[in-house]
Amino acid sequence: MAADLVSKSVAFRSIADTPVMIDRAMVIELTNQGRGIESLLPPHTPRTAIPYLLEFQLVLNKGAVFGLGAGKRWVFVIFTVAAIVIGLWAFGRWTHARDRSAHMAIGLVLAGGLGNVYDRLVFACVRDFIHPLPGVRLPFGWHWPNDPSGEVWPWVSNVADLFLIVGVVVLMLAMWRPHATQQDENSSSTMSE
Repeated sequence: MAADLVSKSVAFRSIADTPVMIDRAMVIELTNQGRGIESLLPPHTPRTAIPYLLEFQLVLNKGAVFGLGAGKRWVFVIFTVAAIVIGLWAFGRWTHARDRSAHMAIGLVLAGGLGNVYDRLVFACVRDFIHPLPGVRLPFGWHWPNDPSGEVWPWVSNVADLFLIVGVVVLMLAMWRPHATQQDENSSSTMSE
């Protein structure tokens, strides 16, 4: 969680020409008026770290993953708290001392969830700044729904989002692996009979 919060702080201090401070009251006021919060960010040119692979650009997100559900801040806060409780319960109920990958995955999911819920509570939005694959287009003129850019990855995210995605993928693999092992054991015992 610290890695997420520190990276957001550094990004919002250094990507634009001047440090950007997010005023929670202004975010709430603009949201209540049905106006966009993009005006709270100064115009700035994204900083390219690796051409066509990674750039940094400041974005304020009122929604969840991919900007879905904008303006539903409390729904996401409650959902995240519930997910954290379920994650801790799953940790205690379904993992064993040697389930290192599952432990790591649950830790990543919890850190990502807490990092973004912190932003929602303190800033009334989530601070995003990581844009992978900028300018890389989908083949055949395809594009994602509600995104005319045609980029492979048009969304700007943060370290918490990365932790959430990696954590969920690792957790799915960790949950799948013991199942495969159990099937192999069942097959072996059937063959020996």
